[in-house]
Amino acid sequence: MATSTSTPSSSATDVLKTVGIVAAVAALVSVLLLPPATGLPPAGQIMLAILAFAVIVWMTEALDYSVSAVVIASLVIFLLAGVPDPAKTAGTAMGTGGALAIALSGFANSAVALVAAACFIASAMTATGLDRRIALTVLSKVGAKTHHIVIGAMLVGFLLAFVVPSTTARVACLMPIMMGFILAFNVDKQSRFAGLLVITTSQTASIWNVGIKTAAAQNMVAIGFIEKQLKVQITWGEWFVAAAPFAALLTVALYFIMTRMMKPEMEEIAGGQETIRRQLAELGPMTAKEWRLLVVMLVLLGFWATEKVLHNIDTSSTTIAAIGLMLLPGIGVMDWKTSQKGFPWGTVLLFAVGISVGTALLQTKAAAWLANLIVLNLGLENATAFVILMLLSLFLVVIHLGFASATALASAIIPIVISVLTAIKTPGLNVVGMTMLLQFVVSFGFILPVNAPQNMIAYGTGTFAARDFVRTGLVITLVAMVLLVVFALTYWSWMGYLIKPA
Repeated sequence: MATSTSTPSSSATDVLKTVGIVAAVAALVSVLLLPPATGLPPAGQIMLAILAFAVIVWMTEALDYSVSAVVIASLVIFLLAGVPDPAKTAGTAMGTGGALAIALSGFANSAVALVAAACFIASAMTATGLDRRIALTVLSKVGAKTHHIVIGAMLVGFLLAFVVPSTTARVACLMPIMMGFILAFNVDKQSRFAGLLVITTSQTASIWNVGIKTAAAQNMVAIGFIEKQLKVQITWGEWFVAAAPFAALLTVALYFIMTRMMKPEMEEIAGGQETIRRQLAELGPMTAKEWRLLVVMLVLLGFWATEKVLHNIDTSSTTIAAIGLMLLPGIGVMDWKTSQKGFPWGTVLLFAVGISVGTALLQTKAAAWLANLIVLNLGLENATAFVILMLLSLFLVVIHLGFASATALASAIIPIVISVLTAIKTPGLNVVGMTMLLQFVVSFGFILPVNAPQNMIAYGTGTFAARDFVRTGLVITLVAMVLLVVFALTYWSWMGYLIKPA
C-alpha cells in the first residue's frame, strides 16, 4: 500500500504558498483596477501593482526566488507594453521591445557583475578548501575554553567576510565545521553550548554584512541604485570607514549578549584543541592552488581598499579581473566546470530583476509618487535628518520581519528610500549618506530564523529552538538600534553622512 510522504509542516508550507500566490495576484489586480491617481502615470500604477505582487511573493516565499524573478520580469514586459513611457515625450505605447529593455535593465548594472563575481570567489574558496583552512587555523589558536571558542568562531566570521563576498556561502562553509566540533567534542547537539556556537556564527555573518561593502548582495543593490540614480560612487574604503566601527561595537555586544543569554554548560572542552589541530593536520600543507587563491584575494582586497586613493579602478572591474585570473588554465585555481558546482544563478537572476524593478519604479515615477505620500503622511518634509533616519530605520526593521531575503527587501525598498530622501526639503540633507546608513539597517535580519538564508542554514542544524534565536535576536536588534542612535548623533554626523558639511 502506498504511503504519503507529506508531513504536517510541508502541508502547511504548501497552503502558505498557495495563499501567498492568491494574495499576490489579488493585490496585483486590485492596484491595476484602482482609479487613476493624480500625478501617477499609468506606467507608474502598473509598477506599483507589480511591486505589490513582488513584495507578497517574496514575503510569503510563495515562489522560489529565481522563479519569482522570471515571473516578475514577464509581468513588467507584458503589462508595460501597452502604456506610454513617462520618461519620454512621445505618447505612443512602449511595446514589448521597450518594456523588455526595462525588464532587463538590471542586468546592465555593474553591481550584478560584482555579485556574480562574488559567487565565483565563494566557489573558488570551496573548491580549494581555503575557507575551511582559514577557519580551522584561527580556531586552533584560541584555546579550549568555551568562551574562547565562541570568540574564535566570531573572528573566523569576521575574516571570511573580507574574502568570501557571500553570506550564505560563508555560513554554509562554517556550519559543517562547527557541527564537526560539536560532535568531536562529544557535546550534546541540543546543549546550550551548541546553540550558542551556531547562533553566534550566523549573527556574526549578518553583522559584518553591515561592516563590509562586498560582504552581502543587498549592499550591491543599494550601491547600484545610488550609482544609477544619484550618480555617486561609494568606494569599498568609504563604506568600511562608515560601517566598520558600528559593526565592531555590535560584534562586541553580540559576544556578551550570547554568552550571557545562552551560557554554556561547561567552561572548557576536554580535548578541544587536540580535535581542532587534528582536523587541521588532516588537511595537510597548503596546496599551490590555495596559495594562488590567497595571493589573488589579498591583492584584490588591496585594490578594494585603495579605490580612489591609489587608483580609480572600481570594485566591480577589479573583481572581474580577479575571476579571470582564477579561471585561467595553468595559473588559475579552478576550471569553469568546477566553478559551476552549486553556483547560485538564481541569486544573480533575482538580484538583476530586483534592480530592474527598482529602476522601473523610478523611471515610471511610481517611486516618486509613493515617496510623496510617505513624506506627507509621516510629516518628514521638514523633519531633521536624525528624525528621518530613525523613523525610516524603525520602518525597515519592522518590514524586514516579513522578508526572508535582505536582497529582495533592498530591491523593493531602496528606490523608494532614495525618492523619499530626494523629496524631503531639509536643508543640506545628504541623500547618498542617508541611503547608505539606511542600507545598513536593511541587514538587520537578527530576529527570526526566516529573516535571512544564513539564519535558516543555522536553524537547519537542529542545535537550538526558534525561541532561542528570537529572544537573543530581539536583544541584538535593540542594541543595534541604540548604537544607531549613538552613531547618528556623533560619528556619522561628524563625518557628514546625515547633513552635508557647509
